[in-house]
Amino acid sequence: MANQEIQQEQQEEDYGVLLYYKYATIPDLEALFNFYESNCKSHSLLGRVRLSHNGVNVTVGGKLSSLKEHIAAVKLNCLFEGTDFKLASCHEPSNDRVAVECGFTSLSIRIVKELVTLSSCPLPSSPPDISNAGKHLSAAEFHSVLHNVGNPQDKLISSSDKGTVLIDARNLYETRIGKFYTPNVETLDPEIRQYSDLPSWIDNNSEKLCGNNILMYCTGGIRCEMASAYIRSKGAGFENVFQLYGGIQRYLEQFPDGGFFRGKNFVFDHRVSVGSSDSRILGTCLLCSSPFDDYSSRTRCTYCRMLVLVCDNCRAKDSSYVCELCQKNSQCIQLASATEFDNSVEISEVRELEAVSTSDRIAPSPLVSGPRTLRKLRILCLHGFRQNASGFKGRTASLAKKLKSIAELVFVDAPHELSFIYQIRRNCDSASEMENNRPPSESCSIKFSWLVAPDHKGENDSDWKIADSPFDPLQYQKQTEGFDKSIAYLKDLYSKTGPFDGILGFSQGAAMAALVCLHQQKLRGEMEFRFAILCSGFAVNMNNCQQGSINVPSLHIFGNDKGKDRQIESQASRHLASVFENGCSVVIEHNFGHIIPTRPPYIEQIKEFLERFM
Repeated sequence: MANQEIQQEQQEEDYGVLLYYKYATIPDLEALFNFYESNCKSHSLLGRVRLSHNGVNVTVGGKLSSLKEHIAAVKLNCLFEGTDFKLASCHEPSNDRVAVECGFTSLSIRIVKELVTLSSCPLPSSPPDISNAGKHLSAAEFHSVLHNVGNPQDKLISSSDKGTVLIDARNLYETRIGKFYTPNVETLDPEIRQYSDLPSWIDNNSEKLCGNNILMYCTGGIRCEMASAYIRSKGAGFENVFQLYGGIQRYLEQFPDGGFFRGKNFVFDHRVSVGSSDSRILGTCLLCSSPFDDYSSRTRCTYCRMLVLVCDNCRAKDSSYVCELCQKNSQCIQLASATEFDNSVEISEVRELEAVSTSDRIAPSPLVSGPRTLRKLRILCLHGFRQNASGFKGRTASLAKKLKSIAELVFVDAPHELSFIYQIRRNCDSASEMENNRPPSESCSIKFSWLVAPDHKGENDSDWKIADSPFDPLQYQKQTEGFDKSIAYLKDLYSKTGPFDGILGFSQGAAMAALVCLHQQKLRGEMEFRFAILCSGFAVNMNNCQQGSINVPSLHIFGNDKGKDRQIESQASRHLASVFENGCSVVIEHNFGHIIPTRPPYIEQIKEFLERFM
């Protein structure tokens, strides 16, 4: 008896992972936030908690005993009635890189607009009503349907005009290592980089779906809720939608041998993947095609930053990889040896669009065999508020010189021309102070901006004017108009002087570059960037942008809390970084104010980021 008690105590001290979600109307988000903060901290739980007005999504790890106590506390709230708590025993995180990237080194509790982002850009209408989601099928029912589909005696799903199709609602990097296989059902694999691409795939494949019974599955069930509701919102012909309740995780618990599922189930915690008793490997190495299904190295595509499978031997040989989708879309470019470049500093400045043409040397080329082509990264640079291309070029001369072997910087004036204004000093006593209150006598270059205040009149005046009021250090928060003119200007510029690999923005230029990234899907085919560098940036007109929703590889450079940046608060730059996907963003904080630092170690970090795209 004593041995049983000791064994039970040991099991209770084992480590585990808990996953659950619940769609429900949350009347008091602040109270729920306080509950999770208090409960998780008191039980030493680490991981991610996402709260919204329509539910919660939780992935946390800790001692099994603590996780069970957490479940008991959550169940006391009637909002969580019927919640499917998935609790699994496992080892504590041993791979530090995986633990950090999966968020298992700290506790992150955030209030978000949506539990899962169905689209990285706003949908034409409001998000689908989750109460209209597809019918839940238990693991046993889902298995029975896959086994008996087409059998007239099978009453689990209704009859359809055409037949039955199976949709994997996960991302390509998940489906590489495991998926359902059945000869009785046509399987449709969207092959998407991110879940937010699924609505576009559904829209483009409506004819294949209409009139069919539609079976859906994902990792744990939460993505199918929103996706199935989106399909059903399309109306007649899309009524018969069914989803695997609890996802692949519950299915593997019901069928330990894998059943109709082959390979491993990708999970979003430090375990990385969970398999069945069937040890067959479904995935293959991107380079040598040998069997491989381990994502622990977190190796990513140089272009889109999607996870790729590269075995240990191949990963030791090369550091740049191109995923299947980028190869398919001819987005990959040959690697170039830095030693082959000349010693000149390449900086271009664009004032007139017709003044710059695209040379063959910088045109993207598809993946082909043979000698590597000589090529530098080409980066479009956007200056800050009340600056111009010439001034920004001068300010970044040191940066351009230190990047000369790998990058060409192209500078351009913004389209909004600003008036000449100067600030006077009040209560001047001396003659010298009175003299300083006169406008500058020397000629000045025209200043521009990407965004302007709502009262901006757009008048061009070569005469100096006295400012209406003292300069406000937070004036950048008031420049919210003019985006349409600026984006049209950039699209025209891109068509005449592009393509560009990346976009770099400083201060207000970073705010504009972030908006370009936000609208990346709408801009496809007109203006595309593989990465963004945002320096002393801040968010403008991004109030509805969910944290982590912009899936563009990004580098964020700004002064820390002690960095003495008197123009842009560090918290504003930190917030902008948070709306970019954490897995493909890099943050550099420094102590040097409103500048782009080029001394070590910062320049090495900038080069390291850029070399991913060489």
